[in-house]
Amino acid sequence: MAMISLAQELQSNSYPGRGIILGRSANGKFAVAAYFIMGRSENSRNRIFVPDGAGLKTQAYDESKCTDPSLIIYSPVRVLGNKTIVTNGDQTDTIYDAMDHQFTFEQGLRSRQFEPDAPNYTPRISGIIRTENGSFNYALSILKSANGDPSSCQRFTFTYQNPVAGQGHFIHTYVGDGNPLPSFEGEPKLVSIPDDIDGFTQLLWTNLNADNKISLFVRYINVEDGTAVSKIVNRYGAAAKD
Repeated sequence: MAMISLAQELQSNSYPGRGIILGRSANGKFAVAAYFIMGRSENSRNRIFVPDGAGLKTQAYDESKCTDPSLIIYSPVRVLGNKTIVTNGDQTDTIYDAMDHQFTFEQGLRSRQFEPDAPNYTPRISGIIRTENGSFNYALSILKSANGDPSSCQRFTFTYQNPVAGQGHFIHTYVGDGNPLPSFEGEPKLVSIPDDIDGFTQLLWTNLNADNKISLFVRYINVEDGTAVSKIVNRYGAAAKD
């Protein structure tokens, strides 16, 4: 698979929806995770990311304008021991609970399918990073309808063991804008992962569509000791870090 320019990929797509990037920094020292959300409706755009312990949650920016929290308020990131879970919905909790009871990432997702937001049937995208003894692996998953047919759920999991330094994979919910929104197709895209969290955060935020971008989270996890540095950028409100 040829590596694509992440900047060009984001610039050329006005509405990739929600996206997850997992990979390894160029110097090999960090497991890297990024998650962004976009929105078209007022309800979807009325959100910010806020830290939640070692994890992350979405929150209404203006509570008085939150008309339907069911698919927009959730925990995109949770940490279970040496595992960091990143998703675009409340399946974060499903995966967390399953793995806490010794089930696998993939097994945890078997009880879930795409979102019930007809006619889009937004895919559920999920990722996990597991660090151990100075090494790590990661996986990405997508649960989507059969080309818009909600009677069939298609499940794909992609696993990456001993990831190559400087490389990562990008998966997102939509091919692009449309009515209904067309679901992501194919394998996660191969992208470059730099050493610098500030530079990577800026690259992502700058190249996401200015009208539709809402929030961005980036985390660099030291694979030797598990310590992590995170960045949060919100369209509304101040940027944050932990």
